Amino acid sequence: MLALLGFLTIAVFLYLILSKRVSVIVALILVPIVFGLFTSSISELGEMILAGISGVAPTGIMLAFAILFFGIMNRAGLFDPFISNVLKLVKGDPLKIVMGTAIIAMATHLDGSGASTFLITIPALLPIYDRLGMSRLVLTGVTALSCGVMNMVPWGGPTARAASSLGVDVSLIFNPLLPAMGIGLIWVLFVSYIIGKRERKRVGIKEFNYDFHSELSEEERTTRRPKLIWLNLLITVITIVALIKIWLPLPVIFMVAFAVALLINYPKPKDQQERITEQANGMVSVASIIFAAGIFTGVLSGSGMIEAMATAMVSVIPESTGSFMALFVAITSMPLSLVFTPDAYYFGVLPVLSETAAAYGIAPEVIGRAAILGQMTTGFPLSPLTAATFLLIGLARVELGDHQRFIFLWAFGSTIVMTIAAFITGALSFS
Repeated sequence: MLALLGFLTIAVFLYLILSKRVSVIVALILVPIVFGLFTSSISELGEMILAGISGVAPTGIMLAFAILFFGIMNRAGLFDPFISNVLKLVKGDPLKIVMGTAIIAMATHLDGSGASTFLITIPALLPIYDRLGMSRLVLTGVTALSCGVMNMVPWGGPTARAASSLGVDVSLIFNPLLPAMGIGLIWVLFVSYIIGKRERKRVGIKEFNYDFHSELSEEERTTRRPKLIWLNLLITVITIVALIKIWLPLPVIFMVAFAVALLINYPKPKDQQERITEQANGMVSVASIIFAAGIFTGVLSGSGMIEAMATAMVSVIPESTGSFMALFVAITSMPLSLVFTPDAYYFGVLPVLSETAAAYGIAPEVIGRAAILGQMTTGFPLSPLTAATFLLIGLARVELGDHQRFIFLWAFGSTIVMTIAAFITGALSFS
């Protein structure tokens, strides 16, 4: 009975959000409560919900302040010199331009936001591509490749969702994958080199000059802090090192880093409030989903539905294939980005996969690592289920189908390469 209720809960949840009948937050809150009433009393349900919210609170706080921190750094112009210098170096060589596109997209996606990355990268580079006669599909494709791998960062969304749904610390999922992520970035540069050589052969090398700063609006110039570039870079480096070394709990690191960055760059209270308000929309929408997900996972776990579903799945999975669960999750994660939204996959599908894998001795964090190798990381800039994808193709004025056909295999290759690296380094394993 519990297993049936669990599958019905997930099925209704997936139906509601995939059909866009209700928002993700509404589905995450109401669906598990309705089905949870069939398994527990109201007081017991309340305790499950509170436990679920408490479990995801650190992740939600980390994600909120990460968005604020990187938003401040972007607004202060931390990435401007990097972008400007890259554009000066590439000049009129299509190969260098494509390589520069990959590097710029990697750097600007440090904030974990696809929308902000596309809003910075595409307008800055599109005039160059058009002036040289280069394909806009190359621009969107290479940008997507870079953002896809970089979206594995803990504050990017998928990793935070995986940690929340599985009830494990973000660092347990992300840190062991750093070597694989590094290999993934090398793969992106390799692919960019291949694509760039093709473009160089097709359009040739031309000479021209392009000034990035002249493309900034007057409002953007007033919020830039060019004299603080090196100090901002130092703060960002220290923050990232602190995250990897876990000097403090991750939420605390981002809270402190945000406060320091805001005070240094915008000492006036009025300016501080304006910068916070600018980032509030993205911060609130993402953080609220994480807390709502705490209700979903809290009810499904506390009621025993997840355990019951896993037991049912174990009974039908051949024992000889159970040990390959991590490999199965990793390989299918990227293509499933075209079918499931990140919330549907990480909060509806992943917990069941994890509990099933546990029957074969595979830890939850291992399944979480396998999932983020492709699910809405390498797959998110191709998925028709994310608004950022349409922002990307809209800014470059290309068709979604053309974009997907151009870059899908290369993006899937990123997942394959990182999966192999993850097994070699021990981040993934068989039971």
